[in-house]
Amino acid sequence: MTEARSTVHATAASPHGASDPHQEGPADLRLVAPALAAWAGAVISLGAPGGRVAVVCGVAVALALAAWRTAVVRRRAEQRAPEGEERTGAARREPPRPRAPRRWSAGAFLALAAVLLCAVAGAASAALHASDVRRGPLPALAEHYAAGVTAELVVSGDPRLTRPKVRGSQRTPPVLVFTADAVRVAEPDGVVTAVRTPVLVIVQQRGGGGEERGPKGSGPEGRGSKARGTEARENLSRAWRALLPSTRIRVVARAAPPLSSADQIAAVLRVTADAPPAEVGAPSPLQRLAGHLRAGLREATDGLRPDARALLPGLVVGDTSRVPPDLDDAFRATDLTHLLAVSGSNLTIVLALLIGPPYLATRAERRGLAPRLGLSLRGTALIGGALALAFIVVCRPDPSVLRAAACGLITLLAIGTGRRRSLLPALAAAVLLLVLYDPWLARSYGFLLSVLATGALLLLAPRWSAALQRRRVPPRIAEVIAAAAAAQAVCAPVVAVLAARVGLVAVPCNLLAEVAVAPATVLGFAALAAAPVALPVAQVLAWCAGWPAEWIAGVARTGAALPGAEFEWPDGWTGGLMLAAAMAALVPVVRRVIRRPWLCVLCVLAVILAVWRPAPFTRVLTGWPPPGWRAVVCDVGQGDGLVLAAGDGTALVVDTGPEPHAIDRCLTDLGIRRIPLLVLTHFHADHVDGLPGALRGRAIGAIETTTLQDPPGQAQFVRSTAAAARVPVVRAVPGERRHLGPLTWEVLWPPAPPTLPGPDIPADSDIPAVPGSPPITADALDGPNDASVTLLVHTGGLTLLLLGDLEPPAQRALLAAHPELGGVDVLKVAHHGSAYQDPPLLHRLAPRLALISCGTDNPYGHPAPRTIAALRAQGARVLRTDTDGAIAVLGTTARLSATVNGHRTKTRPSNDRRTRPRPAGRRPTGRRLAGSRRAPARRPALRRPGRRRARIDTRGLPAVNHRIGRRLRPQRHRPDSCKGIFLKLSLLHVQEVGTVPAVRAGAARRGRRTAAAVESVRRLHAALRSACAAGLCPSHPHGAGRAAAP
Repeated sequence: MTEARSTVHATAASPHGASDPHQEGPADLRLVAPALAAWAGAVISLGAPGGRVAVVCGVAVALALAAWRTAVVRRRAEQRAPEGEERTGAARREPPRPRAPRRWSAGAFLALAAVLLCAVAGAASAALHASDVRRGPLPALAEHYAAGVTAELVVSGDPRLTRPKVRGSQRTPPVLVFTADAVRVAEPDGVVTAVRTPVLVIVQQRGGGGEERGPKGSGPEGRGSKARGTEARENLSRAWRALLPSTRIRVVARAAPPLSSADQIAAVLRVTADAPPAEVGAPSPLQRLAGHLRAGLREATDGLRPDARALLPGLVVGDTSRVPPDLDDAFRATDLTHLLAVSGSNLTIVLALLIGPPYLATRAERRGLAPRLGLSLRGTALIGGALALAFIVVCRPDPSVLRAAACGLITLLAIGTGRRRSLLPALAAAVLLLVLYDPWLARSYGFLLSVLATGALLLLAPRWSAALQRRRVPPRIAEVIAAAAAAQAVCAPVVAVLAARVGLVAVPCNLLAEVAVAPATVLGFAALAAAPVALPVAQVLAWCAGWPAEWIAGVARTGAALPGAEFEWPDGWTGGLMLAAAMAALVPVVRRVIRRPWLCVLCVLAVILAVWRPAPFTRVLTGWPPPGWRAVVCDVGQGDGLVLAAGDGTALVVDTGPEPHAIDRCLTDLGIRRIPLLVLTHFHADHVDGLPGALRGRAIGAIETTTLQDPPGQAQFVRSTAAAARVPVVRAVPGERRHLGPLTWEVLWPPAPPTLPGPDIPADSDIPAVPGSPPITADALDGPNDASVTLLVHTGGLTLLLLGDLEPPAQRALLAAHPELGGVDVLKVAHHGSAYQDPPLLHRLAPRLALISCGTDNPYGHPAPRTIAALRAQGARVLRTDTDGAIAVLGTTARLSATVNGHRTKTRPSNDRRTRPRPAGRRPTGRRLAGSRRAPARRPALRRPGRRRARIDTRGLPAVNHRIGRRLRPQRHRPDSCKGIFLKLSLLHVQEVGTVPAVRAGAARRGRRTAAAVESVRRLHAALRSACAAGLCPSHPHGAGRAAAP
């Protein structure tokens, strides 16, 4: 007789029942609490003193024993049930007495004991691992920055090159970094200690940060010597990069403490390498095999296109050594970095070939190659375990790799024992075991992201997929969308903690890239396995895998190029909690929105507008860019980046700042798609390193540079970047005049270079020298700053002078070379507003608006207070990017204004009652400059209407009608006159104290006199009396040797 089948098998076509019996019920969370307890205990104990950890662990163990004892007592009480007792007939007829309900059952106390014991285990393991960091002589040596420390190290991580960074005007050279365990330390006094201490090793080549200058790099012999030196440095770097984990080496280093006392390392060992590493022990055979496989994959991908060549090793084994910075930034902007950090998806694809697709992981029947090869359950588990261990060795034991391998091994164990495979308990068990094995994983953001993403795929994705399917979304599409959305929702707060940003294109980019991940990974692993035995076969497989890899790279670059790909968010855990709260509040809103199709369409359109950011849309919402802008100083950090409008979507760009993303974002916000000329004033990194961002997705006519090719490394970077983009590079010629739409400009500096040719322009170059321009000499150009291209620009009636980074000697030479240079409306202050400015040049220019481009909290003190004081003493309005953000210049000569972060700040209009009229024939025009150079218009005096000139007449001081900071006309005041000396003393006073005196006239401002102002003027007047007493002033009544005025 056939028994009736249970409900879950009632509708199955097979007589054996359903292969995937779906049983409704709560998720199995029994291991979640112990895993979280162990995680929390490890996090807290890693930064706590060992004594406190021991005390807390003792208390927790006592509480766990008490909870276990309580659970045992209650379990025994429950077993002594009343039904086993003999009861009288009368008692049986009586209803049983109701028992008071217990809040805590025996199982609850048992669970509490398990949680406490797991927390104790995690804390104890963390305390033991943390003690390794504090053990041995290295921590004390690092605190004293000891030099000459000889250490024997066992390499534990692959060496990797850091990305070059811009510090000030220089680009720091890349250094080699790897982790290791110090096993033998010889102190400078000769004491040798055997230890086991984790360290971080930083290898920098001797002379690697310098730039060859002078005649050594200008001639053929110098260039050959530099080429040989570059080749030697490459060979040396290659030898250090070839180190494999488990290799034992000996180094002589300087010890330094880590950045944080909670780091996993005891010291930072800085090694200056002038020779290959001294190996005292070979790597293990397993690591040699893994290194051979990885090298074979790199060799197989050598012939691919750049993106595929860089990306395929990262997709397969996590080797990102070839990934360029721009592609890495694109992956970060689109939240595709998990593809480069080998994770569970890679191992899932590998195991899927053996046991079947991942969505069948909970089914009883095996799929894939295992049943076709006739493998038993135990054989399948053993082969899968071997694959997982090989995956760890080849891909390196990163946090995501360990988490994926642990989950896979637990699932394979379930297969081998024939037990039901439940993925959530497997994840919890993997977390528990890994935290106990390596407690430092508890503080790893990579491990946290991996666990969160996996948990979201197990808990949230199935429910969201079912909700989408109920709304007639195809099942496979619903699963993919739900998986990407769930992983992004739980990982976005952690990403905000790390990067202070939120990505809007992460979900669509992950969906588009997902279709190519599996083919690229499978073909890549095939090429990895075939490379040692048949390299041509591996190259063919790598070529096939290159197509999906290029697709993934294209998705990342396209998504990152969108204007609204990401937006800023508060950083730190505060920002992460805020985003998590926003995500939690958004979930019920989305549930209601998806029930109304018209709301879904509106939301999709809103997201598209936020990502695409068309210029009219953003201008209406943000007010940026303001309509009619003439020039914009971009907020590029500690550097320069200026854009001059030359028509619809067209601009002249001067400098690109230190970082490609900043200048790219600025140009995108301004809607610039075409740059006929891009001027790089000089080759310092804070002016040229953003060049790839300016070239990204824009039509560039030419790049104009200075005549001095120094520093040579950064000049070569500009030439190679321009060559890759097929953009010609020309050199600025003094006296060169150009016209572009409403713009006209002239190159004022540097002078012609007949004696100092650059590396790519010979001495007999046909670049014409301007007649009358002084020849360039070593004294005239004292470094790259003094060779800055200086432009005098006219647009819309405004006159702008862009000084680059000119130092005072070059500023004086500029003034001497162009004595006709007069007042300007807008001045881009030289060298980020540093203290080194030429006062006569500032007086001659007398700008109405002074713009300073500098970074927030920069270590150089830019802009200098005395520079700001001197500019304000001229009556100039000073705006700076570190406090005001991007600055837009608008208007005309009559109504000059500036917009800062959407708020307009107007300068004083030039038509008020205190404005001096411009001399006839001096107003600049928008016509093309030709023939003789016209003198630019003088800046009108900026005065407030209805106010008298301030006059000093207090405590016996003579009346002085001169305003400090007002430019003196040479034809009216001789330099040796009383007012000329007073002016010089006033400027010296302003530069000395670093602030503008309390009053412009030296004593009173806005009708109020102050004691400080009077004292300031008294000191100046005393110096003036002394000068006149010496006979320097023939017209002052205090002069001792009065003479007739000429």
